[in-house]
Amino acid sequence: MIQKTSHSVLLVSSGEKGIDAITGLLRNNEMNAVTTVKSSGEARRLLSVQNFDIIIINTPLSDEFGTELAFQLAENTCSGIMLITKADISEVVALKTEDLGVITIAKPIDRTLFHHTLKLLSAVRDKYAVLENENKKLKQKLDEVRLVQRAKRMLMECLHMSESQAHHYIERQAMDMRITKYEVANSIIRTYTDSY
Repeated sequence: MIQKTSHSVLLVSSGEKGIDAITGLLRNNEMNAVTTVKSSGEARRLLSVQNFDIIIINTPLSDEFGTELAFQLAENTCSGIMLITKADISEVVALKTEDLGVITIAKPIDRTLFHHTLKLLSAVRDKYAVLENENKKLKQKLDEVRLVQRAKRMLMECLHMSESQAHHYIERQAMDMRITKYEVANSIIRTYTDSY
C-alpha cells in the first residue's frame, strides 16, 4: 500500500481574499500544513530558516510582482513552485518561468487544474526528495572513502607501510574494535596530525 506524504506548503499572497480562497482549495486537497505570508520579503525571511515542499505565489504581491521571488526560489530551493497570475498574462509569465520548473496557472483558478497541478508538484517533490537522499548517501560514502585514503597515506608516510598493509591495518582495526573504517581513519588522522 502506498503511503500518502503530507507536504508543507508556503502560500505567499498579499490579499486576505486570495489567502482564504487558496487555503480553502489546499484543504480540499488534504494540504493542511499551510503557512501564509503576505510579501516576498516575509517569504524570503521565513525561507532562510525553514524549508517547504510546495510554495504557491499568488501575484501580484505588495512588494514585487512575484516572478522575481519564483526565479530565486526555483534556483535556491528544492520546493515545487506554483505561480498564480491573471489570465491575460499567464501565458507570458509561464514562458518566462517554465524553464526553471515553475508551474503557472491563471486566475480565476480552475479547481480541477489546481488539483492536478498540486498533485504534480507533490509527486515531483517526492521524487526529488528520494534523489536528494540518495545523493546525500553517495556524498557521505565518497567523504568516507576520501578520509580512509587520507589515513592510508598517513600510515604509509609515518609508519612506512605499503598501501596494502595500510589498507589491511585499517580493516583489521575496524573489525577488532567493532567500529567503522571511517572511525578508524578519523582516529589515525587525529593521532598522526597531532604528532606533527
